[in-house]
Amino acid sequence: MIHRYLILSVLLFCIGIVGLISRRNIIIIYMSVELLLNGVNLALVAVASHLQSSDGQIIAMIVVAIAAAEAALFMALFVLLFRTRRSLDANIFTLLGGRRD
Repeated sequence: MIHRYLILSVLLFCIGIVGLISRRNIIIIYMSVELLLNGVNLALVAVASHLQSSDGQIIAMIVVAIAAAEAALFMALFVLLFRTRRSLDANIFTLLGGRRD
């Protein structure tokens, strides 16, 4: 039964990698990173459940808490970038430290 969960976690991870590589919108890139994290969390929980241990579930909960804080930071960054450049296309953000016009 664990192999089904691991296949699903690998599928989520692969979809996240494809979205990370192929898309240029920063919000889509962020959602792809979240898919990567969810794939890893699913694998951790599945293996922990199979081994009848709670270590993987505890680590997954810590990762979810960190991802929630990360979401708040990324949303603030998205607003800031959209206000300055009027776009969320990753191709125009070559240098975040300053403007080179």
